[in-house]
Amino acid sequence: MRRSITGGLGGRSPVSGLSTARRGLLALAAVRLADSQISAPSFHASAYRGRGLDLASPSSGKTSGILNARATIDTKFRLSDKFVASFRDDPPPFGFNGLGELVYMRTYSREKIDGTKEQWYETVARVVNGTYSMQKRWFLERSLGWDEARANASACEMYRRIFKMQFLPPGRGLWAMGSPITDERGLFAALNNCAFVSTEDMATRPSPAEPFCFLMDAAMLGVGVGFDTKGAGTLHVHRPLPASNEPFVVPDSREGWVASVQLLLEAYLLKGPAPAFDYSLIRPAGAPIRGFGGVSSGPASLQALHEYLRNTLEPLVGHALTVRAIVDLMNHIGVCVVSGNVRRTAEIAFGDPLDEEYIALKDYTVNPDRAAYGWTSNNSVFASLGMDYTPICHHIVQNGEPGFAWLDNMQRYGRMVDPPNNKDARAKGGNPCLEQTLESYELCCLVETFPAKHASLDDFKKTLRYAYLYAKTVTLGQTHWPATNRVMLRNRRIGCSMSGVAQFLSHRGLHELQTWCNEGYEAIQAYDKQFSDALVIPRSIKTTSIKPSGTVSLLAGATPGMHYPESRFYVRRVRLDGSSPLVSALQAAGYHVEPAVEAPKTTVVVSFPIDAGENIRTLSEVSAWEQLSLAAFLQRYWADNQVSCTITFEPQREGPALAHALNFFQYQLKGVSLLPQLPSGAYAQMPYEAISKAQYEALVATLEPLSFKNIRGIDKPSEGPDRFCDAPSCDLQPQQH
Repeated sequence: MRRSITGGLGGRSPVSGLSTARRGLLALAAVRLADSQISAPSFHASAYRGRGLDLASPSSGKTSGILNARATIDTKFRLSDKFVASFRDDPPPFGFNGLGELVYMRTYSREKIDGTKEQWYETVARVVNGTYSMQKRWFLERSLGWDEARANASACEMYRRIFKMQFLPPGRGLWAMGSPITDERGLFAALNNCAFVSTEDMATRPSPAEPFCFLMDAAMLGVGVGFDTKGAGTLHVHRPLPASNEPFVVPDSREGWVASVQLLLEAYLLKGPAPAFDYSLIRPAGAPIRGFGGVSSGPASLQALHEYLRNTLEPLVGHALTVRAIVDLMNHIGVCVVSGNVRRTAEIAFGDPLDEEYIALKDYTVNPDRAAYGWTSNNSVFASLGMDYTPICHHIVQNGEPGFAWLDNMQRYGRMVDPPNNKDARAKGGNPCLEQTLESYELCCLVETFPAKHASLDDFKKTLRYAYLYAKTVTLGQTHWPATNRVMLRNRRIGCSMSGVAQFLSHRGLHELQTWCNEGYEAIQAYDKQFSDALVIPRSIKTTSIKPSGTVSLLAGATPGMHYPESRFYVRRVRLDGSSPLVSALQAAGYHVEPAVEAPKTTVVVSFPIDAGENIRTLSEVSAWEQLSLAAFLQRYWADNQVSCTITFEPQREGPALAHALNFFQYQLKGVSLLPQLPSGAYAQMPYEAISKAQYEALVATLEPLSFKNIRGIDKPSEGPDRFCDAPSCDLQPQQH
């Protein structure tokens, strides 16, 4: 007989005879979604009847137009077709001479019922409708009152500001909000950017495999996950019991893949039976993945993961689980997720700065075997104030790792300009790009604003209202992880970020940035009090961040986060599958398209001429000390979470001073990574190539208007390198190791 999970999210445990503790985490695959969620508090209608609240303008006393939750009504919200259609012919303000539009079409435009792909005005409508449907459902299910007219006015304004790219939801939101992923499957976790999980208590949890399974489950939803190594030494690795005669039939689902990993890990960590796997239900390589997009990799990546997990644990039988084993297990899971065609996911590992084994994990002269998978995580240390930074800085000069996270600052402070408040005393770590302080199993949604796209501070504060509202709305969606819900229902953490900081500075200067940061932050706190009261939920524990950004800032033509460009004028090269329906449109518009040198038969490289903006300063003009100062400035006046910053330094000139710089800035930052400017030389099809103004103008002169209308088909991942997180230090090219 073959063992299988019945009904995907429903049915009984896939393995008969497992102990209650060992069956616990199989809830990821085997219990009903409703059973794994914590219900939000229910409210009596009599307590709130007649308030007339909506998230456009919470107030009391207005009762006209209010819908009662007890009526049989549709909780879906929908902008009028006439309003949406009025934007059909408006050109979207995509940035960087077509690069932003390509990124949108390839990454965020969903396939419609007629087989064509969404246009920008349609994506914005889907996102806004999904956002206000979440709000409407929340109000009506709790009998809090809902004013459709007020909500519609608010939704129209959110639509305008997203359409004009004054703010943008995260990439996960552009893809998933208002789609069947959330509306039908209820996978609201997919709207979040990032998460963290601690291994510290893995030995006392119902299953020691839980942190690994959480990371895999979240990563397969596109959520980047941080983890620590504190569970090392807390439990031993056992020889698995003899295998059962019944193979476990792996379901063709995210839950099924995660359940298979749990069974295998528990065989070693709980002395369970060695599982045999039947992969016959997994769809073949090349089959479309309708929910999250892309195509299936087939069973090969999961089979490889199972083998890697065995190979990691077998040598440790009879010994304690090590720091390296924890990181290796997480990294192998990351490889599987990426090769399984969830292309944008990320990991960060946190370790002890005095642990030489951990520090050497990214030194591939010491651990050459790790080069094949170590690239899946950025590695950082939990730095302590006053520590000696010199030994670690020697490693950083060589390969840019590890980074630093000052957990004490993360726990004690919001903005560094404000007194310590200890709000995050329960925090255990952060997300892969380290712009969020997080508790174990906590998720967070980040939203991106573009201050340089605003003519006035007042207009920027209006944008912050809707950016905040989007992120706060995402906290209303419960996840399928009880441990996560317990944290998120309490914290309601969000991250309102700014990108294009370098562009803002080039036009308005540092003093005006301080004013916009201070007044913008205070505006968000006022919005949070107003809307949290309306929603009858706690205020957010923290609200602001600086994310490193990546593809989202490309849409808007903004420099990423606080980072400076390498050059004002440059060519940005992007790899596409050669059969992509986008290629012909790019060729027709005059973009240079050529076969990729690493895969000329299957992959093409498209070149985009980029102008980062007038008067903008570039990395060659900004010292490492000034970059650190800007990060500290933003941590002081804007971010109560954290500032994600990758400080680029010249190894010979600035490398010897890194430890001195960290001694100064350890009191002003919560985290930092440092990246040496190593000479890469010139090579074919470089991702970035600096050019002159004359070269830029000549390239732009050959371009025609770009049109992706009536595009059909599903894009397959290219064979070239792709990013697995947004920070500059995450420009990973695994095949070059």
